[in-house]
Amino acid sequence: MASMWGSGETEFFYQLEPTTILNHIDKHGFRSTGRCLPLNSLENRVFEIEIENDQAKSPSEKFVIAKFYRPGRWSREQIQEEHDFLFDLQEAEVPVIAPLKFDGKSLFQMEEASILYTLFPKRGGRNPDELTDQMTRDLGRLIGRIHSVGRKRPFEHRLELTPEVYGDKNLESLLSLQIIPENFKVGYESLAKQFITTIKPLFENIERQRVHGDCHWGNLLYTEDQGFFFIDFDDVVKGPVVQDLWLMIPGRDEYAKRQRELFMESYALWGDFPMNQIKLIEPLRGLRYLHFDNWIAKRWSDPAFPLAFPHFNSERYWGEKINDLREQIDLCQNLSNPYYY
Repeated sequence: MASMWGSGETEFFYQLEPTTILNHIDKHGFRSTGRCLPLNSLENRVFEIEIENDQAKSPSEKFVIAKFYRPGRWSREQIQEEHDFLFDLQEAEVPVIAPLKFDGKSLFQMEEASILYTLFPKRGGRNPDELTDQMTRDLGRLIGRIHSVGRKRPFEHRLELTPEVYGDKNLESLLSLQIIPENFKVGYESLAKQFITTIKPLFENIERQRVHGDCHWGNLLYTEDQGFFFIDFDDVVKGPVVQDLWLMIPGRDEYAKRQRELFMESYALWGDFPMNQIKLIEPLRGLRYLHFDNWIAKRWSDPAFPLAFPHFNSERYWGEKINDLREQIDLCQNLSNPYYY
């Protein structure tokens, strides 16, 4: 996929500036005021743009959100499947934010470079500080609805969340980038391979479907009058549904166990939760570690990443990563821990 893109597109992506962005907003029939605010997003470039809208019924309707996809990460077909999933959810009246359509299309390409972008309506809301019991039940129902829609048709182009894709391939890529300090490289590689080998049997006969894939609190907004809704489906995958449970409730203690029970009770309104997937919580946590390390390593030439992760190339960071892998191996070799069901 990376061969589709040259260094020119990447440099243009790094240097996206307001005039270029606003020109692309206006071509879709909006009248921008000139206000263009970059939003917090490391992977893509996302901007809040103020528009003239005399018919606005709320402050949010005076803005649109423009998302410019990082070159080389997803193909056009993969991004379109992200959008189609959102449209399926929107049609089922699930509270998500789907892209805007113009002449039946939601994905567009810039003229200046082969960079794909889309526009979203703005929605107000806040990230929750903590989950009450009622919030946990509400989330169970909401994610149950998302998964119910997700089962209705498959992904054909998105990645599959498996030990081979998120384990072997991430490790291979990370090692090829030569970013791990030499005195940690052998230990990291050995432990990562041991971890992947340990978890592969646990994924046998596990059903996979369309899921959010990055279902953490940062991608969840809440309003008092409308409740929860999800944003940022950029990492949608074909994976086990438990991926969207453990990221929302990541703890290992009795409190987390109780929250998961409340979650699954409400989830059951839209289909039984597959209890055989609970054993995948720690394997999936370890795969996320590998994925995260490789993600940062691949983006290290992006000026934003050394600023966001200043300790990434330090010996302390990789020492902690080795300890994390040891812990995951121990947990995955002993899945009789009390917090499993």
